[in-house]
Amino acid sequence: MKSQDPAERILHEVYGFREFLGPQQEIIEHVAGGGDAVALMPTGSGKSLCFQIPAMLRPGVGLVISPLIALMQDQVQGLQQNGARAAQLNSRLTPDQEQLVWRQLRDQGLDLLYMAPERLLQPRTLALIQDLPLALIAIDEAHCVSMWGHDFRPEYTQLGFLAERFPGVPRMALTATADAPTQRDIVKQLRLEHARVFATGYDRPNIRYHVRLKQDTTNQLIRFIQDEHHGQSGIVYCLSRKRCEDTADKLNEAGIKALAFHAGLPDRDRRQERFMREDGLVMAATIAFGMGVDKPDVRFVAHLDPPKNLEAYHQETGRAGRDGQPAQAVLFYSLGDMAKLRRFISESGLEDERISDPGAREQHERVMQHKLTQLFGFCETVRCRRQVLLAYFGEDLGEPCGNCDTCLNPPATWDGTIAAQKALSCVFRTGQGFGAGYLIDVLLGKENERILHNRHDQIKTFGCGQEIDQKQWTAVFRQLCATGDLFQDVENHGVLKLTEASAEILHQGREVQFRKDPPRKKRVRKSGKAAKTYESTEHTTRPDDGELFEALREKRMELAKEHKVPPYQIFNDRSLHEMVAARPRDRDSLLAVHGVGHKKLMVYGKMFLDLIAAHEAEHGRPTDAAPSKPTSRKKAKSSSKADSRSSSPSRSPAKKTADTGLSISEAMTLDMFRDLGSVDKVAAKRGLGREAVLKHLCRAVAQGQANAVQLLQLPPEDLGRMAAAILDLEAQGKFSLEAAHEALEGEFSLDAIRIVAAQVKVPHS
Repeated sequence: MKSQDPAERILHEVYGFREFLGPQQEIIEHVAGGGDAVALMPTGSGKSLCFQIPAMLRPGVGLVISPLIALMQDQVQGLQQNGARAAQLNSRLTPDQEQLVWRQLRDQGLDLLYMAPERLLQPRTLALIQDLPLALIAIDEAHCVSMWGHDFRPEYTQLGFLAERFPGVPRMALTATADAPTQRDIVKQLRLEHARVFATGYDRPNIRYHVRLKQDTTNQLIRFIQDEHHGQSGIVYCLSRKRCEDTADKLNEAGIKALAFHAGLPDRDRRQERFMREDGLVMAATIAFGMGVDKPDVRFVAHLDPPKNLEAYHQETGRAGRDGQPAQAVLFYSLGDMAKLRRFISESGLEDERISDPGAREQHERVMQHKLTQLFGFCETVRCRRQVLLAYFGEDLGEPCGNCDTCLNPPATWDGTIAAQKALSCVFRTGQGFGAGYLIDVLLGKENERILHNRHDQIKTFGCGQEIDQKQWTAVFRQLCATGDLFQDVENHGVLKLTEASAEILHQGREVQFRKDPPRKKRVRKSGKAAKTYESTEHTTRPDDGELFEALREKRMELAKEHKVPPYQIFNDRSLHEMVAARPRDRDSLLAVHGVGHKKLMVYGKMFLDLIAAHEAEHGRPTDAAPSKPTSRKKAKSSSKADSRSSSPSRSPAKKTADTGLSISEAMTLDMFRDLGSVDKVAAKRGLGREAVLKHLCRAVAQGQANAVQLLQLPPEDLGRMAAAILDLEAQGKFSLEAAHEALEGEFSLDAIRIVAAQVKVPHS
C-alpha cells in the first residue's frame, strides 16, 4: 500500500480536511523544503495551513508574526482544539504563563509560537529566539508593511532584518488583500526578492455583492437583516463611534440582537469575545473591529458608510462566509459620503505620525484620494461588481459572475452625454467655485438671491437643465464625481472642479451612460420564521433535517461554553451540515466528515454520535443516508514530527460516501446539476467556482455515478465521436482539451469534452 504524504496525513488527522485547496499543497511542499514564499490568497482560502503544516513537518518551532492579539488567540485556540502544539506571547499573559511558554520552547514542546512584531523587536525576545531552532518564520497580514495599504504598521517595515538574523530559516509573507504597489512593498521591505510568489486570486465566489443608495439607511439595514439574515451573525461597519452605538441601539429595538464595538469602549475585548462565541449576534463596529475576526459563520457584512478604498472593502467584506457557504455584502453610500471621506483623508494625512516625511505624506494623500475615487466608481458601475473589484487587483474574471446585484438585476441606464456636458459646462461657466446644490439651482433656472447676486442668471447654462428634475441632477453630479469626471475639492468647501477627463466629455464627444437611481422600496415584511430557515434549507432537504441541525448546534454551544472556546472551534457549520446529511453511526463514518480530526473525534465524537442516534431512534433513519461501512487502514509511514504525536490510523485523503465513492460535496453538486442543468447555476447556488463544479462532475462520471450522455443531454452518436477523437489524440500522446476541441471543429464545448474525457478515463489538464 502506498504510504501517505506527510503533509496530507497532518491535514487529515489534525485538521480533519479531505483535500488541499488551490495551491496549499504546493506552498507547503515549497516551504517545508526550505524555500521562501509570498502567498497572496483570499480570506477563507486556508492561508494559515500554508505555514502551520510546514512548521509541524520541519524540526524546530514555527515563529508567526501577527498584528493583533485577538487574531493570535483565535488561531492558537483553534490549533489546540485540533491537538496541535501552539502558544502565543503577548502582553495579556501573566509572568507565570509567559515562563511556561519559554519552558515549552526550551523543551521543544511547541510547533508554533505567535507574537506581534513589537514583541519580536524587543532585544530580550530576540536574544531568546536566537537560541531556538526555528522551523520557519511566517509574517501574517503582510500588507501592514506598506504605507499604501489600509492597515499600515510601521513595525512591519523593520522585519526585513530577519533575512540576515536567521539566514537558513525559510520565511513567508501572507496576505489576503494587496494591490500591485502593496505587493511590491511586501517583497522589497521584507527582503523576499528571491521568494516564490503564489497568487491564487482575490475572488470570493460565495459572497454576493450589493451596493445601495442611502435613502433611510438604518431602516434599510433593518429590513435587509430581518428579511434575509434573521437570527444570523453579521458585521455592520460604521464610520463613527456614535453611529456604531446608535445603530446597535436601533437594531436591538427592532428585535435584532446587536452590540456596538469601537476603540473607545473599555469592555471591547469582552464584546469581541462574545461575538466570537455567540450565534446570531450582529456587531455594529468601526474598522477597529476587523483583522482579528476569524468567525467562519458570519453570513453578512454591511457597510453603513463606505470604506476609504477597495482594499479595505475587499478585506472587510471577506469576513463574511469564511466557511465557504453563501454570504452577502451590502454597501450603502451617497455623494455626501464622498465629500466626508475626502475631507477625512486630507485631514488625517496631515496628522499621520506614521509617515514622517512631508513629501511622502503628500504623495500618500494623493494616492488615497485616487483610491477613494476608484471605490466610488465601483459603487456607480453598471458592470458586474465582481469584475470591477477583481480588475482593481489586476485580475480578469472574463464573464460576469452572476452573483452580484448588477448581474442579478441589471441597472437601467440612460444616455447622459448631453446632461453631463451641461453639468460640466455649468461648473466651468460659474468659475469652478460652487458645490452641486448651487449648480443644480443654476441648471434648473432658480432665481434665488445668491444666483442673482453672482449674476449667474445671465450665463448660458442658466435654466438649460429643466428637462430633468433635482433628484436626477443630484445623481448626475454624484456619478460624475465617482467616475473621476469631476473633482470635489473638500479643502475648499466641497466645490466641484473639472479634471482632465472632463475635457473628453466637453470637447471630444465621449459618450456617458448614467445609472437610473432605483425608486424607494416600500416595506415588504417577511416573517421571521421563514427567514430563519435560510441557513438550514441551503443544505438540508429532509423534513427532520432542520430539527437535527438545531440539536447539533445546541450541543455545540453547550460544549463551547464548557471548554470556553467559540462554537466553531468545536465544529463549524459545514461539519454540522455534513453530519445531518450523512448521519454517521460510528467513529469511522464521523471521521469522514469535514473538520473532524482525531483529537476532536476523541474528545467530542461520542456525544455527537449519541445525539444523532437518539434523533434517529425518534424519527427513523433516512433512506438516502450513507450506510456505515467502517474500513481499517494501515498507518502511513512519515518522517514528520507528527509521527511522535499520534498512533491513530491514517485515513485516505478524500473522505467518501461509502456507497458511491464520492465525497458528500461531490454528491451534492451532482444532485444539484441534475436539477439545474447548468454549471454556472450550480456554482452560484453552492458558492463554488466553475472549476470546482466541473471537477465534481468529472469525478462523478469517472466513479460511474453519472453518465456523460445524461449530463450533457447528447445523442449517443455524438458521445461516440467525442470519445473516439479523445482516445485517438491520447494514443498519439497529443491529447489536451484544446486539441480535442480543434479536432472536433469546435462543435462541442471544452466543458463537454472534459466530462467525456473523464468517462473514457483519459486524464486532462
